[in-house]
Amino acid sequence: MRTQETDAVTVAYPEHLAQMLDDFIRGLDYGEDAPVSRLSEAMGYSLLGGGKRIRPVLLMATGAAFGRDPRELLPTAAALEMIHTYSLIHDDLPAFDDDDLRRGKPTCHVKFGENVAILAGDALFAEAFTLICERQRDDPAVLLAVMGEIAEATGVRGIAGGQYLDVCGIEGNGPETVQKLHSLKTGRLIIACVRCGAMLSGVGERHIGKLTDFAAELGLLFQIKDDILDVVGETAMLGKQAGADARLQRHTYVSVYGLEEAERLAGSSRDKALEALGRIEGETGELAGITNFIYERQK
Repeated sequence: MRTQETDAVTVAYPEHLAQMLDDFIRGLDYGEDAPVSRLSEAMGYSLLGGGKRIRPVLLMATGAAFGRDPRELLPTAAALEMIHTYSLIHDDLPAFDDDDLRRGKPTCHVKFGENVAILAGDALFAEAFTLICERQRDDPAVLLAVMGEIAEATGVRGIAGGQYLDVCGIEGNGPETVQKLHSLKTGRLIIACVRCGAMLSGVGERHIGKLTDFAAELGLLFQIKDDILDVVGETAMLGKQAGADARLQRHTYVSVYGLEEAERLAGSSRDKALEALGRIEGETGELAGITNFIYERQK
């Protein structure tokens, strides 16, 4: 087992897993008829819009840590990226953040119209579960558990619940408020990615519990860093509008703690995530590389 110190120094972000996923996604065929081809085009426009594929890479890296060939996990990995993309499409809509730029390109609703964008998000969500059902090879009981994990992470105890708190308001504006909001909106899907990778690799509950602790800290790190970049980043670098959180008066780690303290919290969260990895019996180097990438990223 590698130590967290070794991982932090020597292991880079597993770009090969992101490339593997991109190649798989480009080959997806939804079997659509010609009259709905523009809907498929809108789905692909957002799904292939770039990004580091952190969530599906987390799933594949978790599987690889316990001996599962990442290529065997591509259907579920792609499904998670489809669900993440659906959430971004809806997040950008005028009813939510009203953003016109995502990953350096016009957002889906700007390119195709609000009605098509909403349907593209809905279709990606549905097709994600179809992909797992049809192409992920594993014991049916494991697949059922994986789909249950993903469904919970996207419902009222996950993305949808967090998004509701974000746009409709939540009582208070202190640390507990921002932690609750973002643990649902961002953290829960990151936890699901790691847990599903473990489930599909036959990992026992003891290890899954430790991996969940790691993933929860990683989700926190991701959100703190995202909030920091919204303040200090530039639109051209981020690929989306900087300063959106302040414009929308959103609860963020920067608005609650201030920039300097948020940066300290990010460093502390990174250290805690790596410490959690050090307690896991597996080849966790790639997971450490992902952790350090999230901490060091500039967009």
